[in-house]
Amino acid sequence: MQTLRPLRRSRLSPRVVSVRAYHDQSFGYRKPREYIFPDYTEAQLENRHINAPLLRYVDSMRTHGHRAARIDPLDLIQREEVAALDPKRYGLTDATKKYNVNGIIWTKPVSSGNLSDEWWTLDEITRHLRTIYVGRIAHEYMHSPSKTERLWFSHLLESETLPSPDDKPLSLVDKQMKRHIHALLARSEVFDNFLQLKFPNLKRYGLEGGESMLPALHSLFSSASRGGIQHIVLGMPHRGRLNLLTDLLQYSPTAMFHKIKGGAEIPEELGVEGDVLSHLVASPTLQYENEQLKVSLLPNPSHLEAVNPVAMGKTRAKQYSLLKTYSEDCELGDKVMCVQLHGDASFTGQGVVMEGLGLSNLPHFTSGGTVHLVVDNNIGYTTPASNARSSLYCSDVGKMINAPVLHVNGDHPEDVVRAMDIAFRYRQYFRKDIIVDLLVYRRCSHNELDLPSITSPLMYEKINARRSVPQLYEEKMLAEKILDKEEIVNVRSAYKSHLESELSKVATFTPTVSMLEEQWNGMVWPGSAEANHNPKTGVDRDTLTQVGRASVAVPDGFEIHSKLHRHVKNRLKSLETGKGLDWATAEACALAFGSLMLEGCDVRISGQDVGRGTFSHRHAMLVNQQTEGVIVPLNDELKAQGKLELANSSLSEFAVLGFEYGASWETPKLLPIWEAQFGDFFNGAQVIIDTYITSSETKWLKQSGIILLLPHGLDGAGPEHSSSRIERMLQLSNDPYIPTPNGEPANVNMHVVFPTTPAQYFHLLRRQMKRNFRKPLIVAGPKGLLRLSPASSTLAELEPGTHFQPVLADPIADEQQVKRVILVSGKLYYDLIKERQTLGLNDCVAFVRIEELSPFPFKQLETALKRYATATEYFYLQEEPKNQGAYTHVASRINTVLEAVGHDGGIIYKGRAESAIPAPGIGRLYAVQQKAVIDSAFEGL
Repeated sequence: MQTLRPLRRSRLSPRVVSVRAYHDQSFGYRKPREYIFPDYTEAQLENRHINAPLLRYVDSMRTHGHRAARIDPLDLIQREEVAALDPKRYGLTDATKKYNVNGIIWTKPVSSGNLSDEWWTLDEITRHLRTIYVGRIAHEYMHSPSKTERLWFSHLLESETLPSPDDKPLSLVDKQMKRHIHALLARSEVFDNFLQLKFPNLKRYGLEGGESMLPALHSLFSSASRGGIQHIVLGMPHRGRLNLLTDLLQYSPTAMFHKIKGGAEIPEELGVEGDVLSHLVASPTLQYENEQLKVSLLPNPSHLEAVNPVAMGKTRAKQYSLLKTYSEDCELGDKVMCVQLHGDASFTGQGVVMEGLGLSNLPHFTSGGTVHLVVDNNIGYTTPASNARSSLYCSDVGKMINAPVLHVNGDHPEDVVRAMDIAFRYRQYFRKDIIVDLLVYRRCSHNELDLPSITSPLMYEKINARRSVPQLYEEKMLAEKILDKEEIVNVRSAYKSHLESELSKVATFTPTVSMLEEQWNGMVWPGSAEANHNPKTGVDRDTLTQVGRASVAVPDGFEIHSKLHRHVKNRLKSLETGKGLDWATAEACALAFGSLMLEGCDVRISGQDVGRGTFSHRHAMLVNQQTEGVIVPLNDELKAQGKLELANSSLSEFAVLGFEYGASWETPKLLPIWEAQFGDFFNGAQVIIDTYITSSETKWLKQSGIILLLPHGLDGAGPEHSSSRIERMLQLSNDPYIPTPNGEPANVNMHVVFPTTPAQYFHLLRRQMKRNFRKPLIVAGPKGLLRLSPASSTLAELEPGTHFQPVLADPIADEQQVKRVILVSGKLYYDLIKERQTLGLNDCVAFVRIEELSPFPFKQLETALKRYATATEYFYLQEEPKNQGAYTHVASRINTVLEAVGHDGGIIYKGRAESAIPAPGIGRLYAVQQKAVIDSAFEGL
């Protein structure tokens, strides 16, 4: 049978595009595939004109059939009479009258090329359409603005024979598949009953009522394997997770029972604390026919749907090497696919779902289409759907990206298998997201200790009166003589015996773990003796100059903005003289990134306007003023093994940060940076920070080199956009209050830094990749320092032998004259030294900068303070209010250091008083406060 292939639009006649074309085709972008179905022939168009009433009827069936479909196993969806499905409304009254359906109904596969006339009676047309559109699968696709997608679905669904990837008719499920469906359903029910019997007080979030989820995933995995997919990245919540793990994903039931009994899922000697039962993971390699398929179920927190963008980011990063090494024929999604499972209430209620869908088709975020499976229980916790959403279907949120939706009745697993087959084929053909809404129910409500009839008595009266999904399917298998009663009993008894055997092994079970394998080979555990906390990060001058020049190389005929000529000139001048390197030169778009790329590391920075930079400072991406074409000079000029991807993102924080974090899990050779436009933008992504970035190592043994670049600094901008809330980041760190016995940096969950020079940031970026382990890095980034001359660096500060310094002492000419030492972090340092010079107090007061706040640099600070032996006063000065900023984190730690240097007076706080906001919005008040902060440094001198 001829296989229908997608056609590239470029080979066809041009079309009018109603939206502006995306002009950024820099590295990481792949032009989306465009498809076209054969248009109507002249004869078909004429027939559609002649039989316009029939055409309206058929299109109404396609559009409104789902409203009458039998998709709800409990029949709880409120449905009105769908008048649009009555042929009489279109003047079609004679059931025996024959109509030419050519070009109106697609009765033959498009690949057959058969376009001849075909005559059907109205009765035959109605039966055919109702079988397809008003059955146990409801298809929503007519909302798509793409004629190609609508035609694709119509052809696929209405053809008399529906080819699947293995040439089996879609409408048939063979005996072998039926037996496999039965085994999955039966084992799931046995598993839930077993846990209920052995652990009656366990909240297991069982799959009773939703057992069809397992055949759905088996069908998808099987189709994916046949379609050339080699790896599936799977994100899912807790519902049915244990059933899936111990069955399709081959997780050891013994390990699970060990966890249920209070044991650890990972070796306790690693010093981690683990996670709850319903967050367990597995990454098996499954065998489907002659193909292997790896399925990676990702860890997820209890915050529902937060895993979605993480799965998307990991999927995208897994294909990153393909974009680097394959030709333009390499399509995103050829080998890797993202699959997301959802609950109905969270799918409509959690905003990250919308944010993730919004990323799905963006050039630097798409991974070639996600298959979404919503396990639709028609209830959220104990809230009925009528109180949980404002739409008819939970899947309606997917219409924001015009995703097609297949609603399917979970009581009929063979229809579920067919729906998943259609979903995969759509994804393969269009490389876009599709939603399967699996309508099921929860037999035991939210968890097994609930009393669901308290709030949903009528629903649970229906549920308690009905046979289970496995039992209903067994009756079907008996009626079809696929299985006999003995075989059915044997499937259940064999699995129960298996579970009993696995439970008996718990007493001797010892957990093991596989980590730092495959692409993470060569990395070490951060708490081990092999961890190199301070690798060499300096770079020779020739390489720095080469990279710096490449970063502003503009090809002939490429017209940059007139104001960027000065930017190019200044960078070249600073490279020539070796002085005056501004933040952007030492930072992302030049020396740090470029030198890492030459060493084989990939760099990806995302956020809004990251190519240009929020403050118009980076210009790592140049835009042709005549054509809007884009170049990334570092990629074009260096020809390095590593690549720089500048992913200008949508106006999202939660999903984008989750996406970048997921990418960071894939490989240690990728440096992922999320840059907030202003530091406080991270508030919208707090869930990712709290549940992933700060805790993944402790919960799941997952390392990440993610960098959060959060522009910070009070500058009169008002309550918002002034603070990156450093205090929150420091509170989330597990930084110890006392020095480590050996004086080395503590193995904290994440590093929090507040660098004040471009050289410091340069070394931080390189340290992030040169270590033999990975840690998240939170950077309170600069705003006012980006172009401040005193905050510039020299090439000498980046060369071999130099490194990041957690503490910067004040280079005072006569240190023995110092009476007061003021500890400070951030840009305020430059205001203070300017005022000190104005007052002529250069020898009286020393300003010591704490550049790394977590882990706290006890040893380095002690060394710095010993330089000022005559000092009698020690202040900590910050511009943030007292209840904010770093003060509450550093105060007791500084006092520990002061005791070590023989000062028992403790640290004295100077700065703003406590406040409910980071900074005042009244300009005059801000100026008065800021002056008072600076003046307080010199009072009494």
